[in-house]
Amino acid sequence: MMSRRRLPSLNALRAFEAAGRLGRMTLAAEELSVTPGAISRQVRQLEEALGVPLFEGPKQRPALTDPGRRLLPALSAAFDQVEAAVRAAADAPAGTLDVSCFSTFTMRWLLPRLHRFHAEHPDIDVRLSTADRAVDIERERFDVVITLDDVPLPERAQAQPLFAEWLGPVLAPSLAQTLSAQGPAALTGRLLLRTRTRPQAWDQWARRAGQAWPSAGGQAFEHYEFTLQAAARGLGLCVAPWHLVADDIEAGRLLAPWGFCESGYHYVALRHAQRGAKAERFCAWLTEQAAAMQRPAPPPSPARPARP
Repeated sequence: MMSRRRLPSLNALRAFEAAGRLGRMTLAAEELSVTPGAISRQVRQLEEALGVPLFEGPKQRPALTDPGRRLLPALSAAFDQVEAAVRAAADAPAGTLDVSCFSTFTMRWLLPRLHRFHAEHPDIDVRLSTADRAVDIERERFDVVITLDDVPLPERAQAQPLFAEWLGPVLAPSLAQTLSAQGPAALTGRLLLRTRTRPQAWDQWARRAGQAWPSAGGQAFEHYEFTLQAAARGLGLCVAPWHLVADDIEAGRLLAPWGFCESGYHYVALRHAQRGAKAERFCAWLTEQAAAMQRPAPPPSPARPARP
């Protein structure tokens, strides 16, 4: 008969490992979706079960004791092995694939193409989650995260490059006709539409394109989708990433008379190194779609605002 394992509470071990690895009770609470008080209680229970203190110092920034430093790496390695085994067991070639990406990216780029993936892979159910901030693939447990490379990439995630971001001003054909009649002097700050999630887009484009445009004024919208809708209805000009407006420009709903230039950002698809089958097929498909995307026209030369 096999001997029974005599281990402390699994919840207490998880609470201590998260607090020790992250260095703060609040961060551990956020990762485990509990309160900081619950983390503290679990750590105290573990200390009582072991009969040794694991943390010392102030509660806001506790430091590991010698027993805590000995215990932490072994626990972290054990939880990594458990997580890898669970992922491997659940990594069937078919089933649900959880994908996260920015909301406007989802609506404007991914959804119009997703039917192609479903046609090629009917056995995979892509479950989309949108966000207007960078998502931590390790903490939030998505299979794939489509994001920008403007933050350090997780060590345990594989990054698949997709495409460089291109920025350029776009406007409705009706507004272009008005500006053609009034001339470039009509391009005042009030016509420059902005997005609160990316307030520096105009300045970023102007620097890259060598343009001198008004840097203040204009109406601000909460999300890029609202800004693009406002531009399509002739309320003003907005600086937009090419991949979000390529379909509108091809259909004639928007014009881009000043061209596009690279912003310096790149889109990538992140996936867990341990999750192979479904995520690998989806990332390969994303790469194909990115490669097939038409590239935009560069800014006109000389780098001065052209007449729409």
